[in-house]
Amino acid sequence: QAQLVESGGGLVQAGGSLRLSCAASGRTFSSYAVGWFRQAPGKERRFLAAIGWRGTTRSYADSVKGRFTISRDNAKNTVYLQMNSLKPEDTAVYYCAARPGLVVSTVGEYDYWGQGTQVTVSS
Repeated sequence: QAQLVESGGGLVQAGGSLRLSCAASGRTFSSYAVGWFRQAPGKERRFLAAIGWRGTTRSYADSVKGRFTISRDNAKNTVYLQMNSLKPEDTAVYYCAARPGLVVSTVGEYDYWGQGTQVTVSS
């Protein structure tokens, strides 16, 4: 079973940047697709980006396309989410998740989840 731990969240001003990390241990993480999601208070958890196990397949939600970049370093068992031009509406708890197989955007298709990291963007 894979264990995922997110880090890198915090407080940032609008227009700023953050890089989130998702560190994995346990199963063969390098063979898993990994996604990033976020959940704001009172709202559903939403897909942001996902990357295939080779790092060549990437998918983004329209809301973050051009501002967020997902990448991975399988040697370090880590997936990153670079977030630029942050907006107050990006404020949420950010989660990474992993699944064997293809990149998908559906919350329920991911098997393993981290505990989340808070991102707060001030105006």
